Amino acid sequence: MSAHSTPDRPDIGTEDHIRTLVYSFYERVGQDTLLGPIFNEVARIDWPTHLPLMVDFWCSVLFGVARYKGRPFPKHAVLPISKEHFNRWLSLFSETVDAHFAGPKAEEAKSKALSIATMFKHRMSLELISLL
Repeated sequence: MSAHSTPDRPDIGTEDHIRTLVYSFYERVGQDTLLGPIFNEVARIDWPTHLPLMVDFWCSVLFGVARYKGRPFPKHAVLPISKEHFNRWLSLFSETVDAHFAGPKAEEAKSKALSIATMFKHRMSLELISLL
């Protein structure tokens, strides 16, 4: 797939683009048969509070602005999630990026998501090993 932006799929370049990505992605997550129950029933995500935080998080990650304050890993470490959950999260994220955006920053978003998921998976497996 081409990483070049087009009129119908610009590159990610503004906070509004991040908002489109975050809100579209989490709408899909909330409706997903694998991820939806984790977010909606186990974590009981308060979507109106969570989504602006995720916009801040991704603005920080992609634009280097220091808006997100928090530690995302501890909130995820306690969830009953497996490799399949991470794989589905990455798949939905990449599909959402590709549905709305194309270009270097869109590719960077997918790469950063992969790095975050990989780090979380690694840290969660270390947590499980340390409990044995």
